[in-house]
Amino acid sequence: QVQLVESGGGLVQAGGSLRLSCTASGVTNRFNVMGWYRQAPGKQRELVATISGVRSTNYADSVKGRFAISRDNALNTVYLQMNSLKPEDTAVYYCNGYWYSWDQYWGQGTQVTVSS
Repeated sequence: QVQLVESGGGLVQAGGSLRLSCTASGVTNRFNVMGWYRQAPGKQRELVATISGVRSTNYADSVKGRFAISRDNALNTVYLQMNSLKPEDTAVYYCNGYWYSWDQYWGQGTQVTVSS
């Protein structure tokens, strides 16, 4: 059974940093793509960043230059380094992974709260 488990969320002041981690278990081959999404209260879930198995990355415009996604294929782990955090970054952050886009796996989410 495939599971994604996130860690690293919390409360931080504006301008601060957090690092999220997500480890996949129950996988025999690395995901083709792993990524992070977020959902703020009353809003739809949105893409934050994705990274392919060959480490090609994609970022939402709102986080470019502040967030960095990386992965350790040997550990089946994806990271999200978040710097210069803003109150509008407050959301539940979800880890995502898939081999095929029509069959995606999600973590349970981790709360990130940025105070002003």
